[in-house]
Amino acid sequence: MKKSSLKVGVVQQAVASNDKDVNWARSAEQVSVLASQGCELVMLQELHSTLYFCQQENTDYFDLAEPIPGAATDYFAALAAKLDIVLITSLFEKRGSGLYHNTAVVFDRQQGLVGKYRKMHIPDDPGFYEKFYFTPGDLGFEPIQTSVGKLGVLVCWDQWYPEAARLMAMAGAEMLFYPTAIGWDKNDTAEEQTRQHDAWQTIQRSHAVANSLPVVVANRTGFEASPVAGDAGIQFWGQSFIAGPQGEILAQASSDKEENLVVDIDLSRTEQIKRIWPYFRDRRIDAYDDITKRWRD
Repeated sequence: MKKSSLKVGVVQQAVASNDKDVNWARSAEQVSVLASQGCELVMLQELHSTLYFCQQENTDYFDLAEPIPGAATDYFAALAAKLDIVLITSLFEKRGSGLYHNTAVVFDRQQGLVGKYRKMHIPDDPGFYEKFYFTPGDLGFEPIQTSVGKLGVLVCWDQWYPEAARLMAMAGAEMLFYPTAIGWDKNDTAEEQTRQHDAWQTIQRSHAVANSLPVVVANRTGFEASPVAGDAGIQFWGQSFIAGPQGEILAQASSDKEENLVVDIDLSRTEQIKRIWPYFRDRRIDAYDDITKRWRD
């Protein structure tokens, strides 16, 4: 029988070094806390194994990448099995020599690794030089089937694209998940920082509304200095949150503290909301051909 509710946990953490063993242990401690509180699904933030190395283009950082399977997937598969939970993690994937991805990996209780998603949209902005490190994903927008449902897992910059959320929903995703690493340039004014954060939350709440699905977001927190002299570094803005299928905020973390979120998500509301707001019924798929073009002249 399909579950009517699901207790979901989110871990929001700061990262202080590239010591993976330390970082994995710290994450595992909080995942264990959430499991003890009854969470059947827990998500970690983007690239939680290390510092956010994309502040600089440096070929030495490719040494941080992990194969799949590898030490990281072995560690978190064992953790998910031990705690009997579904666990969404993130890693810097070494797919082959000179070929790397930003990849979310899902583990399901005793089944181990049941699916992965390679980040499709890759940013290239000051302090976020991800195009230097990551090849765009090639697995498409395919939900991952687990014991708690069909999960639409996306990664960070994907969260700004309604097309990604829509395609996951069209493929049957029952919830949307975004492991994230986003923050402020410390040179920005307080007003600009507020505008950026509000836009970030608004766009993701809109994915919940437009697709009548819960949205779960895990962001990192804390300040990470830039390795480049004179650069301001990044103040990750935290504020991880969980939204319901009408975009309502069910829980939200602080901007500057390590903390966990726990929410009982009413899965039955998705069907109820889709009956009241039948967006999928009324989509004009006969008139959307131009959406696959780069621009309309």
